Amino acid sequence: MLDGSARPTGYKPPATYSHAQKMRAAMTYMFGAVIGLGLANWHSVDTADGSVLMRGNPSVSQGVSSFMMSLRRRKTQYGESTQSARAVGALDVMMELYDYNNDSSKWPTSGLHAWAGTNERLGLHVVYTFAFLLLLRSDEVLKLRFEHITLGEEDGLAYIKVVLPFRKTEKFGEIKPFVVWELDESEAHLCPVRAFGHYIHATRITSGYLFHPFMTGDRISANDVALTSESFLEKFRNNLVDIGLDPTCYGTHSFRRGGCQYLSSHRRWTFRRLCEWGGWSMAFSNLTIVKYLINWNDTPTEKREDFFHPRRQVTYKCFVCGRTCNCA
Repeated sequence: MLDGSARPTGYKPPATYSHAQKMRAAMTYMFGAVIGLGLANWHSVDTADGSVLMRGNPSVSQGVSSFMMSLRRRKTQYGESTQSARAVGALDVMMELYDYNNDSSKWPTSGLHAWAGTNERLGLHVVYTFAFLLLLRSDEVLKLRFEHITLGEEDGLAYIKVVLPFRKTEKFGEIKPFVVWELDESEAHLCPVRAFGHYIHATRITSGYLFHPFMTGDRISANDVALTSESFLEKFRNNLVDIGLDPTCYGTHSFRRGGCQYLSSHRRWTFRRLCEWGGWSMAFSNLTIVKYLINWNDTPTEKREDFFHPRRQVTYKCFVCGRTCNCA
């Protein structure tokens, strides 16, 4: 278990509707691609001699579809609800991770919690800020190589230019670069420019994948292999345990969700700009982006009783004009 204790004998994770969907998807692939039955509906065909033959994919049948619909209703009746990964907050989780990973006096020196060294924690924070502010998926940021990033300066302001080698929504390689300028000191915990600069200064990386499968302590593996999403998730959840948070409700998508909410609520970005930056479709007939902005599982940004409170404390300061009023 996460606290180091042994898993109870006979423990079985609860069977969820999403797990059933994955099982059905695996069956559909096996019958369709491996056995070669295709994706046609499972149906009967009468032959000339009067016999009946079955054709199509058994997983794509009326019976299986009806069962899945019934299963979903029953799971809902028993209290199961779809739970997305909780968004990482800009003012709480990201700041706490930044403060902890940059203060070695807080790190355990032995035991299960002594799982990372300086370079590893610096590298993790680069992943955090890239995924958060650039709205990247975990596999997109973990496959970045040193050659994909340019660090520059203009008019006394540092910036980085990131060119992704691939992207889920760009099938033909026409991926627009991400240009991010150094953020204000008050937002140092969100700044990819600062995080990337500190990381390459400490590790002296000059080529290859930026994020390797880290070795023990401060040593980094010499093999040119990228860190996997599974390994990153384990390290991220270890980091959440470091700061006293329950890691089970967070996932690799938590940064993309949190960054979307930060850019919308704090930076006042429009839907069109969010979709262009995050790679979502601008066909507003299907607002996928709403799932990132609103979710019952996220930490509330303010108390309900403070909605109309004339003297409520404002926790965020406008990065442009410095206002702290309720409409800032």
